[in-house]
Amino acid sequence: MEYKDYYKVLGVPKSAGQAEIKKAYRKLAVKYHPDKNAGNKAAEEKFKEIGEAYEVLKDPEKRKKYDQLGANWNQYQNAGSGAGGFNYSNFGNANPGGGKTFYYEGDLGDIFGHSGEGFSDFFKNYFGGGSRKRSAGFRQNQRVFNGNDLRAEMDISLAEAFSGTTRILNVDGEKLRVKTKPGAYSGLELRIKGKGGAGANGGSRGDLYIRIRVLSDGRHTLDGNDLALKADVDLYTAVLGGKLEINTLSGKLNVPVRAGSQNGSKLRLRGKGMPVYGKAGIYGDLYIQLNVLIPKNLSQEELNLFKQLRELRKANV
Repeated sequence: MEYKDYYKVLGVPKSAGQAEIKKAYRKLAVKYHPDKNAGNKAAEEKFKEIGEAYEVLKDPEKRKKYDQLGANWNQYQNAGSGAGGFNYSNFGNANPGGGKTFYYEGDLGDIFGHSGEGFSDFFKNYFGGGSRKRSAGFRQNQRVFNGNDLRAEMDISLAEAFSGTTRILNVDGEKLRVKTKPGAYSGLELRIKGKGGAGANGGSRGDLYIRIRVLSDGRHTLDGNDLALKADVDLYTAVLGGKLEINTLSGKLNVPVRAGSQNGSKLRLRGKGMPVYGKAGIYGDLYIQLNVLIPKNLSQEELNLFKQLRELRKANV
């Protein structure tokens, strides 16, 4: 059976307020009213469809139940199509939604308080069709469905991934505090229980999964738990050796540079990379690639000294 999108029928978004829904209904009802479309079967069916949509969306309780059904439509649809749109015999054994079974006395018309006369099979089967009379002692199984799990993404900086961070997220009007441990990585999923989609017919809420994405800082390259960066070193330090001050995610470090270091050569600092997520005190490594800077705007005296060095070099080779 095809799912009826009542919001689409009225041409309003799911966030529409009651005034917007009422306005849309009145406009369409005037357009497709039988008095204006005598003998037009298509307009007549459209008029019924508009009325059906408004019957559900105009009432907050009906609308809430409809929205819950929309989130769990596949589960309802797969549950079967016996009396009232449900295959009751399956509910004692199957558990597709992870929910539980409870008993409801009376027929489904009491759920929405409408007989459904003149409305679609979708409305009648799922929101109450046919007689609303209760049969004494007659019990039907109606399945409780848990809500769907929801997923979202959260961007954090590389520095936040290194040190850990806390964010306040607004989910359906509820503020949630989300905390990441040091070493968070792209693709990491955090689970917040009971903060997902609403359940149907009293079912529990699903969970919220937040997928972490670590943004590049434009300076470091991340490879697992190892970090790499390029660092400028002046020619004299590269030739003679010395110390090079490096700004790392853990603070400033004075790194020793060997005499005769070549352009592009790498220095490895053990345990100065990213923290390993969930393992306190364990870190990757930091690799520093040297970028030797050739001095510019040399004075004549400096040029003469370099010429002398060149001659000395030739003599020693």
